[in-house]
Amino acid sequence: MVGLRWRGVAVAVVAAVALVSCTGEREDGFRPGSVDVADPYVPGSGNGGYDVDNYRLAVRYDPADDRLVGRAVVTATATQNLSRFNLDLSGLTVDSVTVDGASAEHRQADGELVVTPSRRLANLSRFTVEVSYAGVPTAVTDGVLGSGGFQHTDDGAIALGQPHSAATWFPVNDHPSDKATYDIEVTVPEGLAALSNGVPGERTTADGWTTWRWAERSPMASYLTTLVIGDYRVDVGTHSGKPMITAVPADMPATGPQARSLSRTGEIADYLAGLFGTYPFEAYGGVVVADPRIGYALETQSRPVYGPGFFRSGEPNYGVVVHEVAHQWFGNSVALARWSDIWLNEGFASYAEWLWEEHDGGPSAQRNFEQQYAVTDWSRPTLDPGPGAMFSTAVYKRGALVVHALRRTVGDDDFFRILRTWTTERRDGTATTADFVALAERISGRQLGSFFDAWLTGTTAPALP
Repeated sequence: MVGLRWRGVAVAVVAAVALVSCTGEREDGFRPGSVDVADPYVPGSGNGGYDVDNYRLAVRYDPADDRLVGRAVVTATATQNLSRFNLDLSGLTVDSVTVDGASAEHRQADGELVVTPSRRLANLSRFTVEVSYAGVPTAVTDGVLGSGGFQHTDDGAIALGQPHSAATWFPVNDHPSDKATYDIEVTVPEGLAALSNGVPGERTTADGWTTWRWAERSPMASYLTTLVIGDYRVDVGTHSGKPMITAVPADMPATGPQARSLSRTGEIADYLAGLFGTYPFEAYGGVVVADPRIGYALETQSRPVYGPGFFRSGEPNYGVVVHEVAHQWFGNSVALARWSDIWLNEGFASYAEWLWEEHDGGPSAQRNFEQQYAVTDWSRPTLDPGPGAMFSTAVYKRGALVVHALRRTVGDDDFFRILRTWTTERRDGTATTADFVALAERISGRQLGSFFDAWLTGTTAPALP
């Protein structure tokens, strides 16, 4: 599609110019990495000059004094001749930094940890940064989803949020364009749970402290990391040969709407796998939290977190589970290269709710489409909605309309082939809207530029396909 492709190229050129213009000094071909990735939706987030391969995190947290002590080992590859680089870190104080085992100069300012290694890093060289840090973590209120980041609770803490959260508890290249694997070790007072992403490892207890270990071996965007610490009833099982870990606060009944909703996670994942292709991760699960500050659910990788508001009716809420599990394909495995394309996450996850409703005896996807089409405000774009509208109905509901309209336009066979090819070819990577348009055109054999322009950014109701 010509219009979208040209827009994608223009954004890429602007980003490239921004990165070059931010590099500053040059010395014998070596220069500092950029101080952000030039994504206007999250100014100041992310950094250039390197690509992270793995984060190995060891944190100790005591709810009694709300103090966190951490050590992060970041393994990365330089993407330029690098004289210094930044990591995002806010609200915590760094005690020491080493690069490849040698002490490195460092300073902190404006939510950034600036590191100058003792020896410059050649392009394509692999290096390891070790950061020791501590402090009382701070929450983040960014005006998008409200309260996020690392938040103290009555019995522990919750680290959660989109698009920001990770930098409040570990040093990180905090943008989804730089995905990495994770090894996470969390030490908490004995009796508390410490839940995170991926496959559980050995749990050990000594001297009144318990260490919980987790490993996420599929690349993960930083905002998809989570910690949930507190008094939880943790159920450990398997599904399709993989760990299934679910948890609800210990004072919630085992037969309550929260636990009943989570109990269908495996069934829902299997249904979606039949549509979208193989489930992309090595673990399943979900965590329900009771803190009213968490007014959202988030698709934290392999183990979504659900706020209390989704269960206020006293009945199970399978729709929100479908939405967050669908994100494991759309948003997690296939991640955003830039936040302006967030409809690729939310439109498909919202559409999955319609598919599940039809499967589970509710209204058809076509009926949901017709009802939503009739009430949609077409003046609000789905693609590039602006930072303040990242989580608006234009992205979620109009995004779902785009997906169903594509299905009606290309037919079921090509439509589901597009989805499965997308999740297979882009697995563990990142993508843009232009990438999706190109794939849809390739598989359908149609020119779809006018279609996507009308449904994604048009300001009047498109003709029904």
